[in-house]
Amino acid sequence: MSDKETVLELVKRLPATVSLQEILREIQFVAAVKEGLAEIDQGQGISVESVEQLLETWTTP
Repeated sequence: MSDKETVLELVKRLPATVSLQEILREIQFVAAVKEGLAEIDQGQGISVESVEQLLETWTTP
C-alpha cells in the first residue's frame, strides 16, 4: 500500500469530528511505525534485551 493510500484509509477510519491536529498526530504515528519497520527490515533494529537494559538505566536511581 502506498503512503497516500495509507493516509486515505486512516482518515476514512477517523470520526467526522476529528481535528486537523489529531489527524496530523495520527499520520505522524503511522509514519514513525512504517519507518521503524523499514529499519528492522534493513537490520537496523535493536534487540529487546538492549531496550530492557536501557529502560533499567532510566528507572533506577
